[in-house]
Amino acid sequence: MNVVFMGTPEIAVPTLKALLDNNINVSLVVCQPDKPKGRGKKLAPPPVKEFALENKLEVYQPEKIKNNPEAYEKIKSYNPDFLVVVAYGKILPKEILEIPKKAPINVHFSLLPKYRGAAPVNWAIINGEEITGVTTMFMDTGLDTGDILLKEETKIDKKTALELLNELSVVGANLLIKTIKQFDSITPTKQNDEEATYAPILKKEDGLLDFNEDAVIIERKIRGLQPWPTAYTYLNNKMLKIFNADVVENNSNLEPGTIFDVTKKSFKIKCKNNALLIKELQFEGKKRMEASAFLAGYKLENGIKLTNTH
Repeated sequence: MNVVFMGTPEIAVPTLKALLDNNINVSLVVCQPDKPKGRGKKLAPPPVKEFALENKLEVYQPEKIKNNPEAYEKIKSYNPDFLVVVAYGKILPKEILEIPKKAPINVHFSLLPKYRGAAPVNWAIINGEEITGVTTMFMDTGLDTGDILLKEETKIDKKTALELLNELSVVGANLLIKTIKQFDSITPTKQNDEEATYAPILKKEDGLLDFNEDAVIIERKIRGLQPWPTAYTYLNNKMLKIFNADVVENNSNLEPGTIFDVTKKSFKIKCKNNALLIKELQFEGKKRMEASAFLAGYKLENGIKLTNTH
């Protein structure tokens, strides 16, 4: 069996590793070009490329995948049985999808048709889903609209999007192997478009908290917006990112966004309904830290109101 693998970020690495661990021949790895990273803006290879090179696999990084005859000819020349795609980062054109002899298979981190799109894990948490999972599917030219091959569920619990994505990347790797091994006996299932929901790419402004919302909703955003753009507000005209908070009962008449019950270990923020007990944060210009470490070096007073602008 011969596979061309297409993926770019860290979450795609477990699937590539699983293919190698199961002695499936990966003849070519296709990923996005190297990108500038860090303060020095030096070009850095994507995680999939690093892993592929460590394992002596051939890597190809086209600038674009659509309307690119060279990319088409390159992938076609490997005559793959399967095209396996995990978070490649671009929609593939019809001519590329038609290359593999058996199928182009995508590993998508949601229970399709729910949460089609770029950020399914984040939006599942933000929207208060209790269960999510992974779907393997045939790829077509739509956005996550292909026929479903296999699915596996996972409980969300109180995980952050980063924790859940790391977990799902391993679930997805195992599900992909199962899909390939059982491929000839799987009956694909059409997606019900009427049940489809969309998980759009996150924007920086999605992280700005509005304390006129219920504490439960805000706590889900805090978990769902990690690692980017993160949930943030403004304290004395400086950005305050919040990484971990618990919902606590509070029916006082304090205005939403008001800080209260400041102790040496933590503080609370009033929301529309109830409040948040802040456990981990990052103040502008500082490192991420426990609330107790922040309070040891910053004089926070009861009654200060958080704002949504500088």
